[in-house]
Amino acid sequence: MNPVKRSLITLHLTVVLLGGTALFSQIIPLSATDITLGRSVFACLALVLFLRLSGETLRLNNRRDYIVAAGLGALMALHWTTYFAAMQYAGVSVGMIALFTFPVITVLIEPLFERIRLVWQDFFSAVTVFIGIALIVPEGSLNNEVTLGVAIGVGSACLYSFRNLIHRQHFAHYSGAKAMAWQTLVVCVCLLPTGSVALTDASSSTFWLLVLLGTVFTALPHALIASALIHLRAKTFSLIACMQPLYGVVLAVLLLEEYPSWKTVIGGLLVTSASIYETINTQKLHRKDPL
Repeated sequence: MNPVKRSLITLHLTVVLLGGTALFSQIIPLSATDITLGRSVFACLALVLFLRLSGETLRLNNRRDYIVAAGLGALMALHWTTYFAAMQYAGVSVGMIALFTFPVITVLIEPLFERIRLVWQDFFSAVTVFIGIALIVPEGSLNNEVTLGVAIGVGSACLYSFRNLIHRQHFAHYSGAKAMAWQTLVVCVCLLPTGSVALTDASSSTFWLLVLLGTVFTALPHALIASALIHLRAKTFSLIACMQPLYGVVLAVLLLEEYPSWKTVIGGLLVTSASIYETINTQKLHRKDPL
């Protein structure tokens, strides 16, 4: 098999694994904060080991980069915690759709970071996403758990968008594995004081689920991305990544028997379509990306 085909298969496997992280919100009997802390501990250990084996160190270039790493890690701690909370309130399908508003949110806030002007198509994408989200919201009250989950999911998407933009501007000169190693380390530091007794008293099955989440479903995908992008452009990964909600929903149906309603399916199609469009358009504006 030639390297390009192998890299494409690797990327799809990576996105399946990333989509599968949502399932752990339902099968791990812990709070979103405890799941995030457990995930980060094992992901950090695995990523540091990967860096050692590949000849990289954790050392950053200068003091400014350490400050940026701390900020990115704090955003990641909030993002992952709200990510799992959204799934626990709204379910995997609805929660993932809410999260994948982030490509459009990124486009809308990007002018705050770069000299990019919004065009009418961007506002059309935003309206499309708004309609998609409106379809999956059962009622306008946050007393409804699904509505609350959607709101938390969109908030998580905002955090992820800010993290991605800051990373692209100030931390993109480091490998994905190294960047995530630092961010998961900061997540651990941020959330360690919030760890509950439930986490320390977790059963052996819960412990191994956290190990699986942190290593196979977190550290491994980020290591695979780094190797796959040697032969593929970043645009290819961005487009394949838009399939993450689809993979997540399919896994939820197969493993959790969680079937989305027709409104959720239509809303998901609208949100994903807008995300794919903005991903393609964003890549056109960043043709100088060496990947």
